[in-house]
Amino acid sequence: MAAASNVLIGVDIGGTKTAVVAGIAHGKELAIIGRRAFPTDPRARPWRAALRMICQEARSLLNGEAPAGAPAAIGVSCGGPLDSRAGTLLSPPNLPGWDSVPIVEELQQSLGCRTFLQNDANACALAEWRHGAGVGTRNMIFLTFGTGMGAGLILDGRLYEGTNDLGGEVGHLRLAEDGPRGYGKAGSFEGFCSGGGIALLARAEAEKALAAGRAVSFCADRAALESITSRDVGDAAEAGDPLAREVLAVSGRFLGRGLAMLIDVLNPECIVIGSIFVRCRRFLQAAMDEEIAREALPGAARACTVVPARLGDSIGDYACLSVAVDGLEKESQ
Repeated sequence: MAAASNVLIGVDIGGTKTAVVAGIAHGKELAIIGRRAFPTDPRARPWRAALRMICQEARSLLNGEAPAGAPAAIGVSCGGPLDSRAGTLLSPPNLPGWDSVPIVEELQQSLGCRTFLQNDANACALAEWRHGAGVGTRNMIFLTFGTGMGAGLILDGRLYEGTNDLGGEVGHLRLAEDGPRGYGKAGSFEGFCSGGGIALLARAEAEKALAAGRAVSFCADRAALESITSRDVGDAAEAGDPLAREVLAVSGRFLGRGLAMLIDVLNPECIVIGSIFVRCRRFLQAAMDEEIAREALPGAARACTVVPARLGDSIGDYACLSVAVDGLEKESQ
């Protein structure tokens, strides 16, 4: 089957859901023309069965929405650790049983076209750089700020992966000697700036408030402490709860501290932040801006804008397709 040179397939693999996407590239534009999704369910569906489902859904898209012909390339976005050069998944923690999975080789053999792999933060960085808030920049950082905290780095107009795909693991940076635990480290960037980290901050503050006899709108009693989520905190902040807003201000302060480090080291022109920052920006930004002004080199800070991600719920679809585009471009250079 001859390749349709502008048709792409993207595969976005998450711990609970996998999406298979078809797109058409027109110059720098990318149109999504079809999408299929199914539960990943790694305990009930081993990786070989999941790959068979991915191939089945890809063929369905190619026989339906996409023009006739094989795709030019497949892009895969998945949580790490992984080896993008070897095309192998290396036991991602959200995919138990997916150990040393040669996903690129398997998809290339099954679907007959070039396949490229990136971790999800890098893939989202490519998406926002090509189609979202980072369009037109040459030096851009994308921060996930969701379940965890990771970064994708666009430096001098190219994705920077590092020596062994560990470039951008900013969540592991320690921002304080003590604090919420994230990425295996107390006081880390991820500990202060992630969904889990915000929940930990909120639980500690709610426990103190309840012990002092004060009501907490997002936690009825001590028995409910462990069920607090970052979304609960965000919703309470929107409703005017002062404790929820203080928790987010603490997160914002450490966000600014982490960003100041990145600004000083990498001198980006744009930092794009997703997920929680998009939803809770107005409760994070004042403290973030104050910390950047206090900690970063003034010239580097003035050169950098910090903005919310623009692609919203579509970012995963654009991300995996952008991996395909990026892979083809690198091969042609």
